[in-house]
This record gives sequence, C-alpha cells and structure tokens, in this order.
Amino acid sequence: MTFTFAKRPPAPRLFVTLGAAALVTWTLLRLALWIATGPEAAGWENVAGIFARGLWFDSATLAFAMAPWLLASALLPDRWRGAGGIVAMRWACVWLTVALLLFGAVAEWVFWAEFTTRFNFIAVDYLVYTHEVIGNIRQSYPVPAILAAIAIAALALAFLLSRRIRLSASPLGGRRRAALAALAVALPAASLVAANVDQQGGSGNAYADELAGNGLFTFWAAFRRNELDYDRFYRTMDQEKADAILLSLGVEREPLGEALKPGENEDPVAQLGPLLRRPRNVVLVSVESLSAEFLGVYGSGKGLTPNLDRLANEGLRFDRFFATGTRTVRGLEALSLGVPPVPGQSIVRRPDNEHLATVGEFLEQQGFHVSFVYGGYGYFDNMNAYFRGNDYEIVDRSDFPKDSVVFENVWGVADEVLFANAESVFDRAGAKGKPFFAHIMTTSNHRPFTYPDGRIDIPSPGGREGGVKYTDHAIGKFIERSRGKPWFAETLFILTADHCASVAGKSRLPVGRYRIPLILYGPGIVPPGVNTRLVSQIDVPPTILDLLGRNGDDHFFGQGIFEDEKLPARAFVSNYQELGYYKDDKLTVLLPKRKVEAFRIDPGTYAATPTEPDPRHVEEAIAYYQTASRAFRRGKLKSPDYGGEPTARAK
Repeated sequence: MTFTFAKRPPAPRLFVTLGAAALVTWTLLRLALWIATGPEAAGWENVAGIFARGLWFDSATLAFAMAPWLLASALLPDRWRGAGGIVAMRWACVWLTVALLLFGAVAEWVFWAEFTTRFNFIAVDYLVYTHEVIGNIRQSYPVPAILAAIAIAALALAFLLSRRIRLSASPLGGRRRAALAALAVALPAASLVAANVDQQGGSGNAYADELAGNGLFTFWAAFRRNELDYDRFYRTMDQEKADAILLSLGVEREPLGEALKPGENEDPVAQLGPLLRRPRNVVLVSVESLSAEFLGVYGSGKGLTPNLDRLANEGLRFDRFFATGTRTVRGLEALSLGVPPVPGQSIVRRPDNEHLATVGEFLEQQGFHVSFVYGGYGYFDNMNAYFRGNDYEIVDRSDFPKDSVVFENVWGVADEVLFANAESVFDRAGAKGKPFFAHIMTTSNHRPFTYPDGRIDIPSPGGREGGVKYTDHAIGKFIERSRGKPWFAETLFILTADHCASVAGKSRLPVGRYRIPLILYGPGIVPPGVNTRLVSQIDVPPTILDLLGRNGDDHFFGQGIFEDEKLPARAFVSNYQELGYYKDDKLTVLLPKRKVEAFRIDPGTYAATPTEPDPRHVEEAIAYYQTASRAFRRGKLKSPDYGGEPTARAK
C-alpha cells in the first residue's frame, strides 16, 4: 500500500504576514474604541464609513511601516541570510515588531481614554516632556505589569507567526533586490500623495472621524502641522479692512507706549463696573482642567465643589465664560496676553515670545509686584521662560521650601502646598508696601489624581472627581487663611480654569465643552451676583486693568467686560487647527485649506446644527485671527522698547 501526503503550501513571506498582523491589530483596536465610545455617540449610520476609512488610513500607515522591512531585505547580503546569528536577530525583530504593535494599541487606548481622540499635537508635545509624562503614566498605571504582558503576548504571537513565516536563506537576484528597494520608496511616496489627514473628516460626527483615523498617521500629521502659518492655510482679507472691522467691534489695539499713558477721557465710574470699590491687589487662580459642569452653581449635583460654590454665591459669577483652547498653555496665553488663539502651537511655546504686552508687563511698569506661581516645574511647556521673559517673578516647585511640601507627585506639589507658598509671596510684596498681581496655576486636578490622605472623603487616587474635590478643598483653605492677612481686604480673587477636562463631542468644536467657571470674589469689593454676558478668556487681562484703574486695557484684542457692555459679545474656541468664533448663537469655524463651516448653537444645551456661514461673522472671525497671527509674527505684540512695531491705532 502506498501512502501519499499533500505538500504543505509555502508559507507567505515575512512582510506579507506582518502587514496582515498590523491591519488586524489596528482594526481590532478601532472596534474596541468604537465599543468603548458607544455606537450611539459615533452614530450607527457612520459604522461602515468608520471601518472603510479606517482601512484606508491603516493601509496608508502600513505603506510607511513596511518600508524598513523591504529595504532591509533588499540590502541584506546573501552570505548573511542563513547565518545563525542573523536568523536569530531577524526573529528578534519579528518579536519586537509585534510587541511595538501591541504597545501602540495599548498606548492609543490610554490616550483615547484621556482625550477621546487619536494621537494628536498633545502626543507630539509629550515627547518633549518625557519626565512628567513617563512619571505620570507610571503613577497612573501598573506599567511593569503591562509591559510584561505585552512582551509575553508578543512572544506567543511571534511563535504562532513562525508557523507561517519563512525566513529565506536563498540568494536574492539583482532584479528582486531592486524591486524590493523600489517598493520601499514607492509605497511611502504613494501614501504621501494619496492619503491626507484632512480625509479623516467629513462624517459630521467628530467621534466617527477620530475612530476612522490611525494613531501613527495622525501623530505624524500633528508633528508636521504643529505650527500653522495663518496666511498660508486660512482665509485672509486686506489688512486695512480687517483693522476697520476690529475697530467697529471695539478693538482699538493702541500701541503699547500710548496705551500706558494716562487716558484723558477715561470714565473711572464706568471702569469700576459692578465693584463697590477698587482692589489694590489681584490674585488670578487658573485651576487645571476645571470644567464648569463640575461646579454645583453650574448645575452639578455631585457635591464636588462646596467651597467654590460658596465663593461663587458670595461673589460675582459669570454664567457664559469660555476657554479659548484645550491645553494649559492656551489658557495661560489668553489670561496673560489677551489674544485670540493663533493656529498651531500656543505663543507660550513659541520662540521670540519675550517682552510681549502681557497684563503682567503693564502692571509691572505701573509699580506692581508681578508673579507667576506654579505647583510643578515651570520648564514644562516653556512656562518659566515665557513668564520670566514678560516681567513676572517665577515661583515654582523648585523654589518651595522642602519642609513645606507635604505631598507631591510627578506633576507637581499638592495644591495646598502651592497656595501656602503663594501666600508667602504676597506677604513679602505686602511688607514692601507694593500692590501685587499674581497668577497661580494649580496641578492637582490632573492624572494621576493623587493628593494627601484625610483631606476629602474620596480616597487618593480619586480619579477626576477626587482631583476636583481636593482642589476645591485647597482653594477653600487658601481663602480662609487669607482672611487673616493684612492684604486680604484689598485683594480681588479671580477664580477660573485653564481649560475644560475634556472637549470630546460630536462636533469639531463642541462649544459646551469649552465652558469654564469665572468667579470674582472679594468681600466689600464685589457684591454677589450672576453675569450672563458671553465672555471669552481673552477678556480677562483688560478687565483686570479696568478694575484696578490702571492703564493699558486698550492694547488687547480682548475687551473689558464692564467698560462698555454695548460692545458685541463673542467668544473664541479652538483646537490646534480649527478656529472658532462664537457669536449670536452661531459658531463660525475657520479651517485649513481656507475652508469655513458654521453651526447653529442651542443656547441651552449647546448642541450644534450645521448651517450656512453668516458672511459678517466670517469676516469678523478672519479679522480677529488673521490680525492676531500677523501681530505676533511681525513683533507687534512687543513693547517698542524691544524692537516691536506696534500697530497704529485705527482712525
């Protein structure tokens, strides 16, 4: 009897199998993110588009990922192909590739859980500040266990793939080598030409658009677009027309030298606004990631902010106050410089950002002690360089006495430590008889959400709710201690946020997710009340100068909230490339490639409905954003003493 056996089919080549493994991994990740987000949020009608467009972006990414394998195969000498050490190294590369695929999937899952987006410009920034980012991850997740699991899973998968992969030791002919090398160049080139991150949009649902993307692809796109030239990518207009439009909106943009001169026609009563009397000092507190929705006075029923709620009821609360962006540096930019968010990176992070016309510079020149007090290391996000270059005294974590630090994590000291050290700064300024202006930036409401035990009823680490409640506790203690200080009765406290905890939503710029608190508190200075006017973060700097009765408010793009309430109310919301202009319950969005979109915003729910752009709103948005971008690039936000070319006041 004769037995015959079917021949085992030849195993696919290495890069074909690895390519298929990558596509499967990315598709499963997309499926997991879709389920975690909720099919209803992404829209059932978008399911096919999510996975079809996803396959397109995965393929475009794979074209780049395969290039090193193809090139290595083309260049590997024939005499090395069968050598034991080289074969072992090639298998090690297979394992490493699988491990990196799994690591990338886990990293995207974590990033999505935090930001509900694919990798973007935030991920690019995180590569710069590896100490804080890696430390934050280590304190938030069981990193050794995760890495060990990835390594073991990659080993198991590599073993399974070895049943299908043949590492050929056969010589390669010249033509085949040339073909492999040509593919290594042609595939990425074709991907660059055919695929663009702008193709990721279009569904009308931001969740669906993000799910369709590929993290590596969006990361590279963000890296390339981290700074965008407004004039190159967005709609523009004649600058004289833009200046005239801004002047009609009350934006005078006086040169710095003229703005600092005492005004002859200023109305001190009008500038006083709702205040009972002028403060001598101002303390501006920007709380990390404090969305308005966390506070009871803005509708929360979770009881996370009893102290802020009390201060809001005893002071003046603003009901419709909006952050300009999604990062701390955007909030710091708006609260110090009073400028609309220029596309790309924040001015705080850009070169040549010293000697700008910040509220600190105005007040320093008028005899104030000016400081920036931060609970972390101020080199992060270039904060120290920015504020030091703009006439602020820097007091950060490295300046705090060691015995004052009762708790810290990788992101910064506990907020109670920050406020205690800030009080020392105010005490010194008060002892010298100088009025002071201080900008305090907190850190505790940030992952890993750890804080001292026994302060609140949520054990540490307490997640977002614990972070909010602990920060509220620290602010309450700060105000109570301040009551016993000689400078308290003459101090106006301004409590706000740098940005919201999350800006994820169905639209590109979900307006409601940019809503943050603004509270003016000062017994005997501010009567209780609620202001329902639409206000932007960029309006805070000129308002501070107005309320102090100091000069310079007419230099800003922002407008004093109380100086002229007849001026049209508007707000600015943005991410790093979509520039929003919110006015009359309409959101006008300027996009790259000179596109414009518009949405009707429900004033109660902030739900967005696509609508036709209002030509007047489009012109106003262009005038603001174009002029602000050009002003920074051309040095027109600088003092004349430092080479600036101040914008002449429009006539």
